[in-house]
Amino acid sequence: MTTSVATSAAGSSPWWAGNARLVDLSGRARPLYEQGVILLPNLARLGYGLGDGGTIVDSHPYFVVGAVHLISSAFLGFGGIFHALKGPAILSGSYAYDWSDGDKMTQILGSHLVLLGGGALLLVAKAMFLGGLYDPLTQSVHTVAPNTNPAEIFGYLFAGKFWLAGVDNLADVVGGHLYIGIVLIAGGLWHISTQPMAWVKQLFVFSGEAYLAYSLGALSLMAFVATLFVSVNSLVFPTEFFGPMLTIEFNRVPYFVSTSPVDGYSSREWLANAHFWLGFFFLQGHLWHALRSAGFDFGQGQVTQNVGGRVAAPAEQVAISQLKA
Repeated sequence: MTTSVATSAAGSSPWWAGNARLVDLSGRARPLYEQGVILLPNLARLGYGLGDGGTIVDSHPYFVVGAVHLISSAFLGFGGIFHALKGPAILSGSYAYDWSDGDKMTQILGSHLVLLGGGALLLVAKAMFLGGLYDPLTQSVHTVAPNTNPAEIFGYLFAGKFWLAGVDNLADVVGGHLYIGIVLIAGGLWHISTQPMAWVKQLFVFSGEAYLAYSLGALSLMAFVATLFVSVNSLVFPTEFFGPMLTIEFNRVPYFVSTSPVDGYSSREWLANAHFWLGFFFLQGHLWHALRSAGFDFGQGQVTQNVGGRVAAPAEQVAISQLKA
């Protein structure tokens, strides 16, 4: 059942992406960022179908990408149905796993890291060998050689007003992807070939709900980082495709608005506000599931199960009712 759900969920993403891209191609003689589209600008910054000045002169690559996503979603969807109806209820052999089996979970983590690293290196390949990227500084598409100076690349982690979002040239962007791709693949292979150390098993809780909490926490962080990037960085998110830069305002809740007038809401505004609120709710989900995975009973206001890790046993917990008293 888990396999069918995962496969079906995997199919929903390319289905949405393909549909949205084909709908976006309905086409109006206006800037991308004023058409309410959020996917085509991402393809445009990769250099597909662009002429001088960032003008889209060929929409065929966008159609192909949308069609491929739709077709792949159909295969994944049918795979999910097959596993739900015909597949085994419990996987066996090398595919068998148990949520509490830390050894198997670290192998699955390693596999995901390798795939993520491969994705990062694909961007490097696109920049270097497969047509290049769109450069807002020259308003043209060209190949990009990565900056391989580790001091400059990793220096973004410790300096600059906007942290990673302060990157100001494509060589550093591609170099960063090169390094992170290598690190992810190396880390993935290490996780696949090793087992969690004793201190790791004592530190973390190994359960399905704990993994959900960890994942939501990571998604929340990435959503907030994406909010920062799209709000302040015009290199990775060119103004030609995403619209003017943003500023943050507050009216009961924080929200991001364009610094220059646009017709409606720009793609940059859509992305920044959507990622901010997704990050916010992912964070709430992380806290909720993290507490539940730690054995916390919201009805009783205290931990009622001994789940291991760094979570104290129920007898050592102080109930919320006692704190209020």
